[in-house]
Amino acid sequence: MHNWFECKVSYEKTLENGMQRKVTEPYLVDALSFTEAEARIIEEMRPYITGEFTVTDIKRARFSEIFFNENGDRFYRIKICFITLDEKNGAEKKTASQVLAQASTLKDAIAVMEDGMKGTLADYTLVMVTETALRDVFPYTAQDK
Repeated sequence: MHNWFECKVSYEKTLENGMQRKVTEPYLVDALSFTEAEARIIEEMRPYITGEFTVTDIKRARFSEIFFNENGDRFYRIKICFITLDEKNGAEKKTASQVLAQASTLKDAIAVMEDGMKGTLADYTLVMVTETALRDVFPYTAQDK
């Protein structure tokens, strides 16, 4: 089970026209605690940022699954509802879940999510798809030990 944390990093970014501007960008890291999330985002960002940077915010992100796609350059938050039958009264019960899909377009995000959900036996409905501001996602790997 992954514990995802959204970390906001503030730093001086060099724009295409050569000007420098202070930006705050969100990233997603897999960690066991807030302390580990801060350490991981610092370690992950150090090679990409020249100069000083600060972690301005860390909050828990509730994603049940993340679907990666090498061709995607954006991340989309997708809300789905799993449909189950209540055995006592036979009524349908919907359980909401949030997933994240990496894709280039909204249409691709839906396709990536549906491809990732192919092995699922549960019925579900797509409720909402929104593009996030996330710049990158850093899952926990065996190399991180």
